[in-house]
Amino acid sequence: REAMLAAEHEAKRQKVGHKDAQLEAFIERTNVAYEAVHVAFERQFWGTKMGLAGEYSPELLTSTKASMEAFLASKDLLKETRAWMAKEVGDEDQRKTLAIFEKTILCYVMESEQAKQIREQTTALESKLEQARNGLKLGFKDPEKGGAFVELSSVGIRNRMRTSANEAVRKACYEEGLAPIGAFLVASGFPEIVRQRNRCAKALGFEDFYDMKVTQAEGFGKTRLFEILDTLEQGTRGLMETARRRLESEKGKDAVLPWNTGYFLAGDITQKLDPYFPFAAAVARWGRSFAALGIKYEGATMTLDLLDRKGKYSNGFCHWPQPAWVRSDGSWQPSMTNFTSLADPAAVGSGKVALTTLMHEAGHAAHFANIRQPSPFFSQERAPTSVAYAENQSMFLDSLVGDAAWRSRYAHNMAGEVLPFDLHEEELRATHPYEVFTLRGMLAVPYFEKALYELPEAELTAERIQQVAAEVELRVQGGPAARPLLTVPHILSDESSCCYHGYVLAEMSVHQTRAHFLKGGGHIVDNPEVGKALCESYWKPGNSAAFLELVEGLTGKPLTGASWVAELEKPIEHLIKEERADYDAGVAATRARLGADEARVDLGMKVRIVDGDEVIADSEAAGSFEAMCQIFGEYIQRLFGAKDSKAKL
Repeated sequence: REAMLAAEHEAKRQKVGHKDAQLEAFIERTNVAYEAVHVAFERQFWGTKMGLAGEYSPELLTSTKASMEAFLASKDLLKETRAWMAKEVGDEDQRKTLAIFEKTILCYVMESEQAKQIREQTTALESKLEQARNGLKLGFKDPEKGGAFVELSSVGIRNRMRTSANEAVRKACYEEGLAPIGAFLVASGFPEIVRQRNRCAKALGFEDFYDMKVTQAEGFGKTRLFEILDTLEQGTRGLMETARRRLESEKGKDAVLPWNTGYFLAGDITQKLDPYFPFAAAVARWGRSFAALGIKYEGATMTLDLLDRKGKYSNGFCHWPQPAWVRSDGSWQPSMTNFTSLADPAAVGSGKVALTTLMHEAGHAAHFANIRQPSPFFSQERAPTSVAYAENQSMFLDSLVGDAAWRSRYAHNMAGEVLPFDLHEEELRATHPYEVFTLRGMLAVPYFEKALYELPEAELTAERIQQVAAEVELRVQGGPAARPLLTVPHILSDESSCCYHGYVLAEMSVHQTRAHFLKGGGHIVDNPEVGKALCESYWKPGNSAAFLELVEGLTGKPLTGASWVAELEKPIEHLIKEERADYDAGVAATRARLGADEARVDLGMKVRIVDGDEVIADSEAAGSFEAMCQIFGEYIQRLFGAKDSKAKL
């Protein structure tokens, strides 16, 4: 008997660890089939959100999404996957791929027929609401123009609130431009969407929709999530209250009104910084900065739609119509990336916003372009990919724009003059005591959605939802928010709703990751070892590893908010001393390179800059990344008469 058992064990050992041809055929068939439905949906997503001409429509978007979700929710596919798992055959990559098949399908499969029907109904309601929201005419009656209506996107309205010196304009932006969005949504079907989402989640055995979403994306439930967030909320409440009192003391009681806070914190300094962040140079500076970090995109193609226009989706995003993966024959499938922002080159501060958005979304793109796994299931951005994992990469890279180390190398005006440290110091003194407002604004969204999905069905009315939003703003942010909770676009779509906590967890990770690289006198800007570490530790695994494990693996510590809170509590004089040293080092490094040939930007990808259906510039057609950037700058000058289009790139 012992000999028989030993022989069986040896037979199993030989089966597991060696590539199985039949299993590989199943994996390849599944990979290719998923890739096809993914690409079809993402094509419609981009076309409809960007308002492109051609065969794009809300109906096709709904149908292709349904086809993709039907594939991911296939009980037959789950059954076949589990049958292969039970056979105990295949090598490590094959076993790992079977595991991600099962994990992904379990995020979508609906054992309940009732839940499936509810989900289909909800998808149609969501599509109808998004279409109505995209068609909503936003703007305000401008007191400076005799009450003439000025049409702007929600992003444009918030930018005007931050930069206009006229309080009457700022108040009109808030009361006429932003506040009505929430009323429109709750009167246009949003309460019914919330009701149906909860019914679907409960039919599947979850506490509510939020519990379902966080469990699927992060691997732990709503209770555990808010244990983490409660610690951060309670630990920074005192900082928030102190900051509000300080703002009132320095700027007057009206400074904490929602249309005034952003202006008093940034309005004046935004105008002073503006010349050092020319809009037309944003693409070039992102490219140079990422190249100096050693970031490559592994043969990807990236399409950038940067300019605001009527009918365009009102939030920046980055999606991957083609996931990156290693095919069964060992060949590499590069990613394709679409990302968009809502820039107005004529607006004060638009260059800095555009650059920060580029650093953010291109951080996403770098992450997903470098996932090197044997299936597109590992490199798609939906569940079970952790929202916090995805946002960690982008938020880490966009944080560099605020660093003296980065600004001393990349922030120059038209004449090539570096942003003066005195101006950087002025911004630090004006904003650092109030950085807690950003944290609290981020926290407010998950606390609102938690309260929203915990409402009894009878209370899901337009009035009650608006009341809950106001209550959360008061409790978490200290008063009405400059960005009302009901204007946050993430709450509408099934994919992005109940996911905003990911930004909070990611920001915790950003500060912990920065602290890791900076310890012992280390540096981040222009350090190719940082790009290498991000690629190896954070990017290549894709969703094959848990977010919390990846953070601990790179930083050597479990994820906490300690590094974030430490930055908020850092005395301003200590911070300025640190930043001064980084600034001086950056200036010295730049001077040391004077006279040397500028290294060619090679990000390992093709870049297309478009405005809707119009192709503005193409790096491949232009011959280089730099030539593409020059074409883009000239386009901005022609279109907007932008004085900054000939700025130093």
